[in-house]
Amino acid sequence: MKKITFTVLVIVFLVSNSFAQLTTNQIDALVERTLKSFNVPGIAVAVIKDGKVIHAKGYGEKSILTHEKVDANTLFGIASNSKAFTTASLAMLVEEGKLKWDDKVITYLPNFKMYNDYVTQEFTIRDLITHRSGLGLGAGDLMIWPDGSNFTSKDIIENLQYLKPVSGFRTKFDYDNLLYIVAGEIIHKVSGLSWADFVEQRIMIPLEMKNSVASYKRLKDTSNVIAPHVPVNGKLKVIKPYANNLFDGAAGIYSSVNDLSKWVILQLNKGKYGPENKSLFTEERQNEMWQLQTIIPTTTRPPYNSHFNGYGLGWFLNDVKGYKQVSHTGGLEGNVTQVTLIPELNLGIIVLTNQQVGAAFSAITNTIKDAYLGITSEDYVALYSSRINNNEAADDKTTQAIWAAVTKNTTDKVKTNWSNYTGTYQDNWFGTIVLTEKKGKLYFQSKRSPQLAGEVFFYAENNLVVKWNNAFFNADAHLFITTDAAGKAIGIKMKPISELTDFSYDFQDLDFKKVLAN
Repeated sequence: MKKITFTVLVIVFLVSNSFAQLTTNQIDALVERTLKSFNVPGIAVAVIKDGKVIHAKGYGEKSILTHEKVDANTLFGIASNSKAFTTASLAMLVEEGKLKWDDKVITYLPNFKMYNDYVTQEFTIRDLITHRSGLGLGAGDLMIWPDGSNFTSKDIIENLQYLKPVSGFRTKFDYDNLLYIVAGEIIHKVSGLSWADFVEQRIMIPLEMKNSVASYKRLKDTSNVIAPHVPVNGKLKVIKPYANNLFDGAAGIYSSVNDLSKWVILQLNKGKYGPENKSLFTEERQNEMWQLQTIIPTTTRPPYNSHFNGYGLGWFLNDVKGYKQVSHTGGLEGNVTQVTLIPELNLGIIVLTNQQVGAAFSAITNTIKDAYLGITSEDYVALYSSRINNNEAADDKTTQAIWAAVTKNTTDKVKTNWSNYTGTYQDNWFGTIVLTEKKGKLYFQSKRSPQLAGEVFFYAENNLVVKWNNAFFNADAHLFITTDAAGKAIGIKMKPISELTDFSYDFQDLDFKKVLAN
């Protein structure tokens, strides 16, 4: 779920008939500059070429509180890079004849229900993992985001029916997380192992990913694990790692560049691993995962001149300078990552970070990649820094104007009868929230997601705004009030104030109705 930058130190790549590569010193200089430019405490980078790890190294600090150094075995939450492990697990079960990609979901999970009967009956395992459900971007993610909610996998499976589509079934790409959780439940149903047990026993152990785990709560030793960092008012703040096991099938894994290099070598070696060339899955299954399933619009522009873009089974797919690129990113609060493969060059690049600015991993990946593609690299640090500054400046104007209006209303002592809004409100899939007046102030509290709590302010007629107690959410929101003839609130809809709010705060999918007292 999250966001994304390098100046090349005037590195000029002299390209002959063979592809160039950055030296260790050049990668070191690139990463050090990226750390400083984007205020990222720690980064780990690996480069895999022709079946060998030619660079694996940590940079900076695991935490700004302890100042312990990142190394190649430091564990990061790889977030949505976990999705490829989910599809690989399904591919292994396909290989074993235990399921098929186009089996109907209801065959395995009879309580699965979507927004209409046709979609419910026709929804396949392939549909779960290709972001083409018809639901909107991040629909329903508030059941898993932020951390600390009490929803279960059963809740998610049964609540999907209440999420409304924004496009036709199988017609449009809209990234989702919840359906990967459902895919994890199918793995459990078919294999008899939980998603986490399957991934650890059937993938991590064979590949000797000895330090990796399928979710944060399975870590037995946290001495070499990063702390997530989020920017708050221009300064970094250390927050608790996301730890909800419910999210595992979509974003649970903790791993290092040393361990993930083994995973990348497996991918580039078409499912084979180890000196004996054992097979985790066949080349046929590999090809299925790397075939375009859902189209994403693209624009052909330098430097990569991409002509296609889309999603396969757990991987983004596009072309760069005539080569197929297989990649994914991952984001949790305070922690973003990227894995990039160019199979025809037998090249893999891994970048893990402990801050949530995606520009850092993009700058590093693209600079390394450009060297192998034989093209003169952009100054990505400068380029992405400029974009971030422009985007944030534009967004600041919008959010500051709203809070300035709120402040003026307070200063002018605009009278607000909070009793018109107090009460309990219910949404079909998110459950109950309560608006409570205390000492002349109004407060919002979600019952099932306790972190969603904060003070509510008057902004305009029938438009309140909530400021969450946790400022690092960057997710303050509008509350649009529907009233009855007496001016009493009977319903609430919501929307993020900032356009930079992470899409998993899908307030726009909520539709609260007031619960009337008996």
